[in-house]
Amino acid sequence: MEPQSPWFLLILFILGLCTGVEGEKPSACQCSRLDPKNRKNCGFPGISGEECFASGCCFDTQVPGVPWCFTPLPKEESEECVMEVKARVNCGYPAISPETCKSRGCCFDDQIPEVPWCFYPLPVNECHY
Repeated sequence: MEPQSPWFLLILFILGLCTGVEGEKPSACQCSRLDPKNRKNCGFPGISGEECFASGCCFDTQVPGVPWCFTPLPKEESEECVMEVKARVNCGYPAISPETCKSRGCCFDDQIPEVPWCFYPLPVNECHY
């Protein structure tokens, strides 16, 4: 028996990686708090809700003219803190520490410059799929 070609082994490795990849279904807040006009396509024409969620994307067919399978908002430490940047209402002051912000009952996320890093949470009961 001859040794396998490196290309054959590479292809098998890649196929193995692809079959094991499955996205985590995003939370309802990651999907419903995104303005429909800001949706980024995450699927293909005819994708089902099940396929879309399985790939880690959001699915909503209620708004015509925008992608139905779309990239979710980033995951946050708390569901109450998942929101678009434009929805943030300042709860702190410049250079507030994460600890001080959280002691006020607020959310802290310093990933985006020039927006409030300490901001008020939103009720989770408003989230839906």
